[in-house]
Amino acid sequence: MSELTHFNRAGEAHMVDVGEKNITRRIGIAEGWISMHPETLLKVREGTSKKGDVLAVARIAAIMGSKKTPDLIPLCHPISLTHVNVDFEIFDEESKIRCVATCETWGKTGVEMEALTAVQVGLLTIYDMLKAVDRGMIMNNIRLLEKHGGKSGDWFAAK
Repeated sequence: MSELTHFNRAGEAHMVDVGEKNITRRIGIAEGWISMHPETLLKVREGTSKKGDVLAVARIAAIMGSKKTPDLIPLCHPISLTHVNVDFEIFDEESKIRCVATCETWGKTGVEMEALTAVQVGLLTIYDMLKAVDRGMIMNNIRLLEKHGGKSGDWFAAK
């Protein structure tokens, strides 16, 4: 493992200097899951939640969350996102929803944190929209799946 880059030689937190890095196309892909009661999932599938189309609202929230990452994570650089895609997949038998966020930019630093933030905000929005009928929902397995670009190149999560 390489050294932690968010600490200087004195062990103090600092924002990483990316000034000398090359501008490259960078992609981050993350996923996360939310499980719920089957009756709750049925409301999502049928669109009968009192608050409206749960996944449509969660998708917009996830995109907004990706754009707010440096406001939430203190040492993240503000970056110009060139594309954000958020997909939801419903798994009826397991009574859960998978969220996958893909963030892209042309820049000097990666977009892994933006993808991870998008996933978490999307899942939190699902929770918020459905909590009146199911407070026991569980968000889990939020993780980076892939990153592309930059000096370190491509990285893929273990299957």
